[in-house]
Amino acid sequence: MPLKELAERRNTLHRKSDAATVLRHALDDVQIGPVALVSSFGAESVVLLHLAAQVNKAVPVIFLDTEMLFPETLDYQRKLAGTLGLTDVRIITPNRNDVLREDVDGLLHQADPDACCGLRKARPLELALQGFGGWITGRKQFQNGQRASLPLFEKDGARIKINPLAQWSSADLRGYMEDHKLPRHPLVAQGYPSIGCMPCTTRVGAGEDPRAGRWRNSEKTECGIHFENGRIVREGQAA
Repeated sequence: MPLKELAERRNTLHRKSDAATVLRHALDDVQIGPVALVSSFGAESVVLLHLAAQVNKAVPVIFLDTEMLFPETLDYQRKLAGTLGLTDVRIITPNRNDVLREDVDGLLHQADPDACCGLRKARPLELALQGFGGWITGRKQFQNGQRASLPLFEKDGARIKINPLAQWSSADLRGYMEDHKLPRHPLVAQGYPSIGCMPCTTRVGAGEDPRAGRWRNSEKTECGIHFENGRIVREGQAA
């Protein structure tokens, strides 16, 4: 079955399903095949990780260590994986030879942030996803303009991408974290509602969009791991 048709059928099937049901069915869907969960272990990641752990603690979890993350993120990743009992967290780093060739001084993010994200996130992820028919993300419709029509299931190149939290609001996320007493990323309390790499993430002021601190003062809105036919999908472009 063509992947676009498969995604459309799954969206119809799960139009009234909750996130846990979407997750459970996605992980057992023989037509999609093996599925991995990709997590940044960022500000809101604990919700999806907790939901997944309730379904299957052995779900493959891909964590992209760009080697430019906040120390707090690395510490949070280790502690949270242990707290939730996740048994298959795969820490993926950039190819060493590629880094030495393309970003030996660690300043590529200043000259070409898209190239830096390609080197440290998109390309390592594509390699890590080999053998998987689908991958689970924590994206939500409210996060920016491009994500406003985000479906639960979508074709993503040669795979199906699953977005169980697509229809969740900020209030839904906060309520879930409070109800389950989940540990928050330590930088959230310091004014970082969206957390990426250290050089490209700043604090967010009162009244600003939660993602305003990502690539501030640039047109960049996505890291590049969300792409269609190898092309980065930016705000305002169709997914």
